[in-house]
Amino acid sequence: MATTALPPDTDADIARVTEALAMITPRWNVRILLALSGSPLRYSELAAKVSWLQNGQLHPKLTSLCDAGLVKRTEHTARHVTYGHTERGAALLPVLPMIVTWAEEYMETPDGPLPAIEQIEDGLTLLTRRHAAAILWVLKSREEVSGRALARIVMPSSDWTNVYPPLRQLVFDGLVDTDGMGRPYRLSAAGDGLGAVLGALSAWSAGQPLDEAAQHPVWGHSQAKPAPRPWISNPSRSAPRALAPARTPLSSLAWHNRDLFSHAATAHPKAAIPAGGPRR
Repeated sequence: MATTALPPDTDADIARVTEALAMITPRWNVRILLALSGSPLRYSELAAKVSWLQNGQLHPKLTSLCDAGLVKRTEHTARHVTYGHTERGAALLPVLPMIVTWAEEYMETPDGPLPAIEQIEDGLTLLTRRHAAAILWVLKSREEVSGRALARIVMPSSDWTNVYPPLRQLVFDGLVDTDGMGRPYRLSAAGDGLGAVLGALSAWSAGQPLDEAAQHPVWGHSQAKPAPRPWISNPSRSAPRALAPARTPLSSLAWHNRDLFSHAATAHPKAAIPAGGPRR
């Protein structure tokens, strides 16, 4: 059953991307996938790489990643079991540096550059907001849309005012822009800059090579970026204890316990609003 009033192919595309994001965004999933890069590992070897996980946390995470088709469990003997990427899981990994590239250009940073893993997790958090994918798709396709019109497209079976909480969140996150209450909504420069990431996720989720993203009917067409507006959104979070150099290749990250930490606040894209404070 369609969840939006968009054409069936577009609706299915958004649903696939939303599902792909739901596979990798849960806490620790990306870090486990990256820890599995290389040869398959025994459970104890993997546990040593993700040693910050408490007893009992790793097994259910592995089970969910196996169920999602991203990780495979191979039982060589009763006492020799290894975990590694499936072909689908390995094909997804190149999307992660795209998120880092986007975050380095658009997201707020503390006093120093963040480790790549932090940038990935912050970016994924923004993309998995409720209705975020559908709203971004519509705004990319139609440039400017009123809240009421957007509601009719994104959530046709709900009261149209239900569109405003996710819209306000996306404005606060810096992915969507508007000139004020009652004015149309449009992608910000940061939201428009997500084209490579969303196009690649669309290609991956449809089982296509990532280079097919350039042919995506919405995110594959190059368009002028929206002009950034001169303001800063909410204050950045405190700097982490350990910082990695900017543009650190994912393959060269050292998976030390001190580097792979959780954080409570999500960094937001650099955004802009007129004088007088943030829009709400």
